[in-house]
Amino acid sequence: MEDDGKSFYERFPAGRDQGGAYSFDAGGVHFIALNNVMDVKPGRLGSLGAAQLRFLEQDLAGRSASTPIVVFSHMPLYVVHEAWGWGTEDGQQALALLRRFGSVTVLNGHIHQTLQKIEGNLAFHSGRSTAFPQSAPGVGRPGPLREVPDGNVRRLLGINRVTLVRGDAPLAVVTQPLGA
Repeated sequence: MEDDGKSFYERFPAGRDQGGAYSFDAGGVHFIALNNVMDVKPGRLGSLGAAQLRFLEQDLAGRSASTPIVVFSHMPLYVVHEAWGWGTEDGQQALALLRRFGSVTVLNGHIHQTLQKIEGNLAFHSGRSTAFPQSAPGVGRPGPLREVPDGNVRRLLGINRVTLVRGDAPLAVVTQPLGA
C-alpha cells in the first residue's frame, strides 16, 4: 500500500498497533475484526501477519471457551480458490486459535457471492456484494462479471442480514437479493 495504511488509520484508528485487528464485546458476544488485505497483491492470498496473530492469541487467552465469537475479515480466512487469491495464507493459524470456542462465526466479503461452510464449531459465511457480481470460484475469470443478461444484475447482488435469536438453534445468515 502506498502510504502503509496511514489514511485508513486516520479514519479508523482502532487496530493501528495490531496490524489492523481490534475487538469489542456486545451483548455477551466477543467480536474480532481482522485485516487480511493491507498488503495484498492481485491474484495472491491475503495475509494477517505476525502482529495480528499475536493480537488474536492475546485477545482470546483469557476468554472462556463458551464465549460466542464473531470474526470479521475482508477475504475468507480459509482458502476458497487459491489461483484467484480467494483466501488467507496464514488463516489456518488464526482458525487454530479459535477452535477451542464452542461457537465461532466468521463473516467475510471479497468474493461477492454467498458461500457457507461449517468446519466443526466454525461457521463461515461469505456474502454477496452491493457493488458488482463475480463468477463462482474457478468458473470464468476473477473480477467483475462483464456480461450479465439484462434484468439479472440485481439478482446477483444482495444484502446480508444476521439476526441473533436466543435459543438452541444455530445463528442464521440470510442473503436477500437486491432484485427478485
